[in-house]
Amino acid sequence: MSKTTSKIHGYAAHAAGAQLLPFQYEVGELQPNEVEIQITHCGICHSDLHLIDNDWGMTQFPFIPGHEIVGMIAAMGTQVKDRAHGQRVAVGWQADSCGTCEWCLRGEENLCAQSVATCVRRNGGFAEKVRVNARFAIPVPEVLASENTAPLMCGGITVYNPIRTAGVFPGSRVAVIGIGGLGHLGLQFAHVFGAEVTAVSTSPNKESEAKSLGAHHFVNSRDSTAVKKLAGSFDLVLSTVNQDMDWSAWVAALRPRGTLWFVGVPPSPVATHVFPLLAGQRSIAGSPSGSPHMLQEMLHVAARHKVQAITEAFPMAQVNDAMAKLKKNQVRYRAVLGN
Repeated sequence: MSKTTSKIHGYAAHAAGAQLLPFQYEVGELQPNEVEIQITHCGICHSDLHLIDNDWGMTQFPFIPGHEIVGMIAAMGTQVKDRAHGQRVAVGWQADSCGTCEWCLRGEENLCAQSVATCVRRNGGFAEKVRVNARFAIPVPEVLASENTAPLMCGGITVYNPIRTAGVFPGSRVAVIGIGGLGHLGLQFAHVFGAEVTAVSTSPNKESEAKSLGAHHFVNSRDSTAVKKLAGSFDLVLSTVNQDMDWSAWVAALRPRGTLWFVGVPPSPVATHVFPLLAGQRSIAGSPSGSPHMLQEMLHVAARHKVQAITEAFPMAQVNDAMAKLKKNQVRYRAVLGN
């Protein structure tokens, strides 16, 4: 049944780089294809920092960030037939798509040109409630804890999608560059798919933890000699870092038909020689988030294999404390707000 909710309360930025302040906004009649979700948990992603600072030039203020959402369905539009009142669901980067283009019809809604982001030009999950198209409210398996599930909806799918798309299987050799909010999940998922996993980090003190998360090997990326010795080693090199590196060395680290896959965004253009790409049919790729189908699959894989984000919890009212800690790279590994 459709339901009118007059106001939703949350925490909004009113200008670029500003602290988040209590904020409320008006909502009208619930659309026939929408659900309204009572939010229990919302992860904080580095994308939220970029949006608050308007680094991408797409933020309209005031706005409520947040796109790693878990909560219960509080109301449903009249056309929603495959969700239930009180059902626990999760929402990621995407809140809607056109539903009719070739990408949507293929089940690759994340590639839709009319994709609607959960918190771009609309209000997101640092709030008590949120509304999205029901197709993007993904049912959560019962065994998954909400706090650990929320970061999977962006951080998790960001690494899961390339692992699946690249066709990782038992016998594949995978390197994950950067052992942080994305990388610690990439190690777990690559291990689940049976790959031989190498963790790559600038922090030697992360070796023990990386191996506990599924890595078989560890390489210090500041050791250029060790990196050169990796030539011809990997089917997939998954880069989660937002920094410049010697990308030619990582292309050289690929086996024939291997892929250097970016989910982090280096500040400078990626430069490499073309000949190694030609000689070994190697490739360079990147990907955004994932489709509702891929999100659902990922949650079931996480449930079966006990993949979970390592989190630090903060009450929603302490959102600015959590953001400050994230800016200083002091969160291990994902901050999650709780209502």
